[in-house]
Amino acid sequence: MGVYEKLADQVLAGHRLTDEEALSVLNCVDEDLLRLLNAAYRVRRHYYGNKVKLNMIMNTKSGLCPENCGYCAQSIVSKAPIEKYSMMKREEIVAGADRAAEQDAGTYCIVASGRGPAARELDIVIEAVKEIKTKHQHMTVCACLGLLKPEQAVRLKEAGVDRYNHNINTSAAHHDNITTSHTYNDRVNTVELAKQSGISPCSGVIVGMRESKEDVISMARSLHAMDADSIPVNFLHAVDGTPLEGTDELTPRYCLKVLCLFRFMNPTKEIRISGGREVNLRSLQPFGLYPANSVFIGNYLTTEGQESDRDRQMLEDLGFEIDLEPLAKEKVFL
Repeated sequence: MGVYEKLADQVLAGHRLTDEEALSVLNCVDEDLLRLLNAAYRVRRHYYGNKVKLNMIMNTKSGLCPENCGYCAQSIVSKAPIEKYSMMKREEIVAGADRAAEQDAGTYCIVASGRGPAARELDIVIEAVKEIKTKHQHMTVCACLGLLKPEQAVRLKEAGVDRYNHNINTSAAHHDNITTSHTYNDRVNTVELAKQSGISPCSGVIVGMRESKEDVISMARSLHAMDADSIPVNFLHAVDGTPLEGTDELTPRYCLKVLCLFRFMNPTKEIRISGGREVNLRSLQPFGLYPANSVFIGNYLTTEGQESDRDRQMLEDLGFEIDLEPLAKEKVFL
């Protein structure tokens, strides 16, 4: 039995990777990549079979953000020529959910740029969510509105929001190299507020922002400590006009190793292949679903995604099944 097969057995038995073991995954030689993927797939299959969750995102407010995040085309320091608009109307947000349902997206993500939601913006989201939950009772609604206050988290829960996303994006040690307008702990605290209000926590990362492999390991370990139910793994799609413009340090093979690491370190969690998969995984995209069990379909916030027909063909070719099971009925792993 190979080293990665043994590691899979240990993870399934409850073992938590050491830093040395985690680094061995990221440093996997390319000729052993298929062995690593097979080991990660064993863990994924144990908890999720061959089912894949589809997620669709709606950018309900674009640009106009006072934060200085170096990766983001919507930030105040960005010079990227993106479309900018204030919060959409309730009807537009609900219409987005209708389109998500038509595409078999089990999770609909309502995203708005900015440091945190203004009162009017929160009201619009809450009214939209109430209508969405009436029309699509089995749809998981995820909100991503920035930093939250306790009373805002409570209102979102009462409206029917199932999940709240606020990514840590990078490690605590690397955070100040990416943004200084808020702290790493600001992000962690918002995820904790969501949890305290009874909302399922979603938090993920962006890989490829000039961080070290030790930073990547720290991210995966931090998300385990936070007990995030859903972990979006983004791969930097460097946008011209942002501070990270021109950054191109990822290979498809390394991206697959990152996904395997996140599966090993968060074995029971939803690992979602997110932004940048098309430009970073490229022709190896199908392999990503051996460690991951979830994927975004459609476009992202300011960049285009792959055509949904191609995603469906990819799932069919893999022999995987779209998972439409609602969040409330998901199995809880101890």
